[in-house]
Amino acid sequence: MLTLALIKENPQNVINKLAKKHFDAKEYIDKILALDIERRAAQAKYDANANELKKFAASIGALMKQGNKDEAENIKLKVAELKAVNKKIEDNLKDSENEITRILLNIPNIPCDDVPAGNSADDNIVEKTGGIMPQLAPDAMPHWDLAKKYNLIDFELGVKVTGAGFPFYIGKGAKLQRALIQFFLDEAAAAGYVEVQPPYVVNAASGYGTGQLPDKEGQMYHCQLDDLYLIPTAEVPVTNIYRDVILNDDQLPKMNCAYSACFRREAGSYGKEVRGLNRLHQFDKVEIVRIEKPENSYAALEEMKNHVQSLLEKLELPWHILRLCGADMSFTSAITFDFEVWSAAQKRWLEVSSVSNFESYQANRLKCRYRTDDKKTALCHTLNGSALALPRIVAAILENNQTPDGIHIPKVLHKYTGFEIID
Repeated sequence: MLTLALIKENPQNVINKLAKKHFDAKEYIDKILALDIERRAAQAKYDANANELKKFAASIGALMKQGNKDEAENIKLKVAELKAVNKKIEDNLKDSENEITRILLNIPNIPCDDVPAGNSADDNIVEKTGGIMPQLAPDAMPHWDLAKKYNLIDFELGVKVTGAGFPFYIGKGAKLQRALIQFFLDEAAAAGYVEVQPPYVVNAASGYGTGQLPDKEGQMYHCQLDDLYLIPTAEVPVTNIYRDVILNDDQLPKMNCAYSACFRREAGSYGKEVRGLNRLHQFDKVEIVRIEKPENSYAALEEMKNHVQSLLEKLELPWHILRLCGADMSFTSAITFDFEVWSAAQKRWLEVSSVSNFESYQANRLKCRYRTDDKKTALCHTLNGSALALPRIVAAILENNQTPDGIHIPKVLHKYTGFEIID
């Protein structure tokens, strides 16, 4: 969340910048500033009363030594009254602080200056393009038909056992999934990321820490009896490793990767855009997470983008990178780059990765800090990215590599799959 200091320093600047995300922050900011004025006035009164109590305590001891018990008892009554007043002030202070925090949790992150203005995803900027666009025969099949033809994925069985958006992967389809997961993990390890295997459920504090709560509460599966949430991405448990942690300067950066299943209660619709693997409620993903010093976070962002690009190049998929405009950015992000691959049979681009810098927004929620050279503490910057999400990668591999003889597997995966073609 945004820091109170940042808002107080230049409230109009915060309002203006959040307008790029099409978020009207004025009412929120005005309320926070009013509550802060009340809070500081109450704190001043509390501190003045505390000083009086110290003076009274000293005078009571002196009066008792002098044998002036009546006056000492009168002062004791004043002390009791003043303590009762301070207890009320203390309760009001806690209420004000909680209300300020509640409002702050509902204000999105400020987009950085490099984020383009825009009204929708149509205003995202294509920054870079690579790969060779495949030329398929006129009768080329979309991945859902290929999956059925070669018995790779059973969508109907998933509906029977669970519901729509929970497919079964079968035979070479399951092996292709495992191959991609191991390939992504090996590439992340080679790039210096330390693998962790996180839990698939988290508590509410973890959801608040990375910003999924309260913003995405309706999109998360909630286990009400235990008040736990199924993770929408490994970003949540992995980043929360550093919640309430103060790192030493020489411990940064922290670089982690994790494979996990991901669960999202996204509202679905009908049509090819959400058919097959295009949108699922459960899917697999390898995530990369970095905790950085502020001055290094944008260089780290470039490294993460290059890492994702290298994966797509090795998979021989056509790709491009989008710089998201303010209207298309997430609640918590300061800047986001989406990677999309070309789906030759569907003739459209499919998002397979988002790489984001959150600057200090998540770190402030998490209380993730580090000790500076002068031994003070400062907020870290947090970053994460999909490296990669599997469903649409699988869709593109199946569609783009189909031939009359079968589906050819990218060379980089041969040692993982144990086969070169699906036929």
